[in-house]
Amino acid sequence: MRDKINSFARRVPNWGLYILSALPPVWLLGQGATGGLGIDPVKVIEHELGILALQALLMGLAITPLRKHAGINLLKWRRAIGVIAFVYVLLHLLTWVLLDMQLYWEQMLKDIAKRPYITIGMAGFVLLLPLAVTSNNMSVRRMGAAAWQKLHKLVYPAVLLGAVHNVMVQKVWEFEALVYLALTLGLLAFRMKLPRASLARQT
Repeated sequence: MRDKINSFARRVPNWGLYILSALPPVWLLGQGATGGLGIDPVKVIEHELGILALQALLMGLAITPLRKHAGINLLKWRRAIGVIAFVYVLLHLLTWVLLDMQLYWEQMLKDIAKRPYITIGMAGFVLLLPLAVTSNNMSVRRMGAAAWQKLHKLVYPAVLLGAVHNVMVQKVWEFEALVYLALTLGLLAFRMKLPRASLARQT
């Protein structure tokens, strides 16, 4: 099974992921336009895009554990998944700005300042901005690999903020949101394990 997955990943180009990632937003927009999303389609689209963004971010975090512990190598997709995640986050934000708040800037600024879940969500978006801008080979060459990798560790707090935002926006303890938060904490714990030498000194 592992070999089949790795073989499939090697054959599928990154542009194939970009095409597939465009389908959910297009479907949501079509359903919203035809009345298929209930009485408040804007809220549904906003929520679903946020969930898609969080799922994509978690997929990006899971690539290293999958390679290390399951032998599944999806490294060639990591940058594409990161770009897709940012696009979903951006669409989530634009849905709020354009369709939900209808460009009512004064109210938006008040909400960002006074509503913690919106503040946290915006903070996560701001952290993702430099990652999206530098997700290209030219940025890697200009910054150097070490500096580029250090910058892209901002994805860790960004994902955590996204997961917390998802819990808080529900306004109740929703099981699905808590599962996403638990997955986020687990993947971050894996990435932040202490070096062996440090562990040896503690023991």
